[in-house]
Amino acid sequence: MAICDHSQPFGCPAGSAAYFGRGPAQLSWNYNYKWAGDALGMDLLDDPSLVARDSSVAWKTAVWFWNTQGAHKAMVSGRGFGDTIRVFDGRLECDGHNPAEVGNRVRGYLQMAALLGVTAGDNLSC
Repeated sequence: MAICDHSQPFGCPAGSAAYFGRGPAQLSWNYNYKWAGDALGMDLLDDPSLVARDSSVAWKTAVWFWNTQGAHKAMVSGRGFGDTIRVFDGRLECDGHNPAEVGNRVRGYLQMAALLGVTAGDNLSC
């Protein structure tokens, strides 16, 4: 599966299949590697595997994605966990595209919330 948006002006210099999910947030797509790399001052577009080779880079990209692509805002605004699914994998999973995977994510979230002793909140699915 090619995870490259060829319509982007910067293309896919590491190859169309090089931009698969890596790190705690599973950074995917050439544009996310480009934007995260620009924000962090490193060339992740040409070297996407750096996210897998360097745990510090992996966590930095996860924090970048969480804070800039809408996941944090979804949680603190009350839009809920379901909206974070939409932020991360909405076009692949939400709106009936992959209900089994959405269910798996919701079950995992509920397990983590229970382990932490916190309420899961509303709007758990996308």
